[in-house]
Amino acid sequence: MARPDIEEADDRFFGDKQDAENGFDTFGEAPTPDWRDLYRPTPPVYREQEHVFRYFCDGSIKTYFLGTIIENDHSYPLELTQIGSAVIHRNDDGSLKVAKFERQILLLVPHRSGRGISDALFEQLDALPKPSHFKIVDVDVPDPLADRRQDPRDKSGAKARFMMHQLEKDLIVQFAPKRGADEWTILDGGIRKGSFIELPRTIGVAKSFDRMPEFHVRKGNKGMLKKDISSLLSGLKFAHRTVAFSAHGGQVAFWYLRIRDQGEVDYPLMGVVKVEMPMPNKEPIAADLADKISSALVAERNVTPHGLDKRWHCHIYPVFCAERVIKSNFFSETVLLASIRWPRNITV
Repeated sequence: MARPDIEEADDRFFGDKQDAENGFDTFGEAPTPDWRDLYRPTPPVYREQEHVFRYFCDGSIKTYFLGTIIENDHSYPLELTQIGSAVIHRNDDGSLKVAKFERQILLLVPHRSGRGISDALFEQLDALPKPSHFKIVDVDVPDPLADRRQDPRDKSGAKARFMMHQLEKDLIVQFAPKRGADEWTILDGGIRKGSFIELPRTIGVAKSFDRMPEFHVRKGNKGMLKKDISSLLSGLKFAHRTVAFSAHGGQVAFWYLRIRDQGEVDYPLMGVVKVEMPMPNKEPIAADLADKISSALVAERNVTPHGLDKRWHCHIYPVFCAERVIKSNFFSETVLLASIRWPRNITV
């Protein structure tokens, strides 16, 4: 709790900044909820009753600072990043298999920003002999990220995470046609505006999320009911969800779901996941659909990696398996780096 973890920081960075600062004040479900009841019961619906979730996707990232590029009177950080994404498929009998795993190794250097290395040096790096999954990447990132990360290392991290999310999206799109008409994909983490907004039947499930937002609920003609996230979730019972709120101008509906009883955890924000759903048509999600998804998620909480991960209280087990697949396939690139003959103006 002393500082945000990477998922919480990610949610804050990619979240709706204006709504987070001013307070979320628009419901994202229909029919419009009653402000006097911000919680809905969602008792578990198990796979044997209805197999809602068929694919589970996760991504991971690991970054190394290698050294400094020195060119003329300027110097720039040189970072290496491993990104990976895995999709887990669940059979009707509940057994899991790895549908696909992909990884890339990125050498991140500043180039086109106007404050980076020369074209000549970038071309030298790009011409180095390297395997197909090894890429030389400019750290410039697409808007709106570019304006929010100015330090070269921060921009490198933002670019690496952007490319990891693109890898996740590509895998989700690849396996989406193989789902049944009523089957869904779970993405570990939030739905990123732009990258995932058009994905059909995909939800983001975040184990950690921004703890700063407030929720402003209009009480008819009686003013505004204000709640911070702690007070909102402290009243959330097991197998209940909050009402859905709207973000990103209506393109994302999100709500919070308690998948573990407060008696099993240390404080109110534990045992809760944040569920995000893309709504590209900007229409509110049907409350019955949000209930169905939430009930299926509550049923997913029964098998957990207790003791193996500090986030056990809000894990979805097949997502945890996808994470383990990625980490088991990440490997040190020491031999590869040692074999590369770097240009003389790079210190590694």
